[in-house]
Amino acid sequence: MEDFLRSLFERLQVRSHSQAVRLVKTVVGFTLLLAGIAMTVLPGPAVVVIPLALGILASEFLWARRLLQRFHREFNNLRNHQNNKRKKGERAERKD
Repeated sequence: MEDFLRSLFERLQVRSHSQAVRLVKTVVGFTLLLAGIAMTVLPGPAVVVIPLALGILASEFLWARRLLQRFHREFNNLRNHQNNKRKKGERAERKD
């Protein structure tokens, strides 16, 4: 296995440990992102896998960091909206 990785990194011209780590993060991140996108139409936890993939990619790419921040912001907006709806429902029940 070690020889395989060494020959792979030589073919890809990976010369340092940091380049190897970046390559692995990129491959794993994009693989998870593609799997998460597929899970939007196939059974699976796309809502978990896509942010995980973006989290991995965000350590290397600015576009992924921005997309992850947007996902986080929209998730918080949705959660706040749901909490407000629930509170309004509780207040309506108390009035009755």
